[in-house]
Amino acid sequence: MAKQASQQGLNGFQDIRFGMFIHWGLYAIIAKQEWVMHTDRIPVSEYEKLAPQFNPVKFNADEWVSIAADAGQKYMVITSRHHDGFSMYDTALSDYKITNTPFKRDPIRELADACARNGNVKLGFYSSLLDWHHPAYRFRQESGLAWSDYLDFLHGQVRELCTNYGEIACMWFDGDWPRHAIDESNAYFQAGGSFEYEKLFDMIHTLQPQAVVINNRHAEPLPGEDIQNFEQDLPGMNAAGFNESTIYDYPLEVCMTINDHWGFSANDHNTKSTRHLVHLLVRSASVGGNFLLNVGPTALGEIVPQHADRLRGVGKWLKANGESIYGTRKGVIPPTGVSVSTRKGDTHYVHVLDYISDSVTLTGVPESITSVRLLQGGAALALTRSEGKVVVTIPEASRDPFDTVLVLT
Repeated sequence: MAKQASQQGLNGFQDIRFGMFIHWGLYAIIAKQEWVMHTDRIPVSEYEKLAPQFNPVKFNADEWVSIAADAGQKYMVITSRHHDGFSMYDTALSDYKITNTPFKRDPIRELADACARNGNVKLGFYSSLLDWHHPAYRFRQESGLAWSDYLDFLHGQVRELCTNYGEIACMWFDGDWPRHAIDESNAYFQAGGSFEYEKLFDMIHTLQPQAVVINNRHAEPLPGEDIQNFEQDLPGMNAAGFNESTIYDYPLEVCMTINDHWGFSANDHNTKSTRHLVHLLVRSASVGGNFLLNVGPTALGEIVPQHADRLRGVGKWLKANGESIYGTRKGVIPPTGVSVSTRKGDTHYVHVLDYISDSVTLTGVPESITSVRLLQGGAALALTRSEGKVVVTIPEASRDPFDTVLVLT
């Protein structure tokens, strides 16, 4: 039986609810998103030439952590190595790493230290299961390497991340897609092999008992995974094949981009509005999920200013309404066309996201509920029960432009 994260770690991860995803690597130089090595068919020998050009002189770990904290984000997950195979930390297992660039520094070490100084943001790591650069992963016979050599590298890097940077929030995996077109030349995947997940997950849970394990590519979580993830989609509402029947009895996380790409893309200006981001956060929490919102820093090491502004806008709303998000669990009051709910014990929070009238009509409100008030300001509102429904009228002057939160007790 594979280990799981400790109950304390699992509860703590659900309590923090909102995090920052960071996709950052050599691909930021090309500024055409993180899959550019594949989409533009760049050979390894050509892509490697980016490393001597990488010098993110404007990177400031304290600034990044400050942006996350201002946004109300309680954890950040950064790409330690993406599919391009370039390590963004000082790994002992590869020379293809950021400390061998003109930058020379270890940004993950600096982020770990900045998180410790801040005290309100935890650090977690993304690790790619595939690697377009590593000769053992690419399974070229002329390399003289076996698949076991790649597993030693993959597991070894995860061990480094779990031992060298203090207590972490999570290990977040991506890239398990056997027989995908990008791996068509990989004989190992054609044979349908494995990443030795049980061994990998047990190592993480042993070294970091409070850290949760997330694998983005498993609709049904494997033994040892702690969180079910939904990408670019709210559970049960997506275009990726998930629906209510594929939501398992696991804590959830929703990961989304702030525009249309994960890695920095110079031509992507489709930034989501602050109001929409608040709604995504609230809808994620209403189904019991964390919301992991991505930024793609530039090659110079800056979080795009417009993205930072939108994040701070979400943080402003959370400063007044965070009680209805942090530490909550899936709502039991059914959603309507304009509202969703979260709960904390016997306290229920109804999030009114839109107005088609002055009142919101709810069903499934527990009979024990006798009062309702506004979260902001605390003003009591009238609660009317009739034919199994509860109707609450919200004065126009009391409505929040993003989300008016009602507290039912």
